[in-house]
Amino acid sequence: MKETLKVGLEHTHRYRVPENKTVPHLYPEAKPFQEMPRVFATGFMVGLMEWACIEAMAPHMDTGEGSVGTLVNITHTAATPPGMEVTVVVRCTGVEGRRTVWEIEARDEVEAIGKGTHERFSVDFAKFNARVAKKAGGA
Repeated sequence: MKETLKVGLEHTHRYRVPENKTVPHLYPEAKPFQEMPRVFATGFMVGLMEWACIEAMAPHMDTGEGSVGTLVNITHTAATPPGMEVTVVVRCTGVEGRRTVWEIEARDEVEAIGKGTHERFSVDFAKFNARVAKKAGGA
């Protein structure tokens, strides 16, 4: 990770919620999810928040490097119907070696829908993928 990633860095990401990001689509094989309202799923909202952090970090990564999420502390306080745009604002609040901490807020077109913190670690993807392949191989 380059030294250009600093506390205070902010990034905004906008996303229009499609039908396939509603609760019934989170685990289509789970009957309880099929019975839930068709609103933006918490699991997909967390993924959207991670996406915004990944985008914020991207210009500050070295070649072959990326980041992985390691901690999520998020509230989801309001339902968002499909078709609405969600705006996610992330701000870096900590950089310690390869570890970064992000403050996050998400809003739909009417109100705040979620907020919290997220931790990410920068990784060398070749090394990371090699460890995962070894694990998948039973080692």
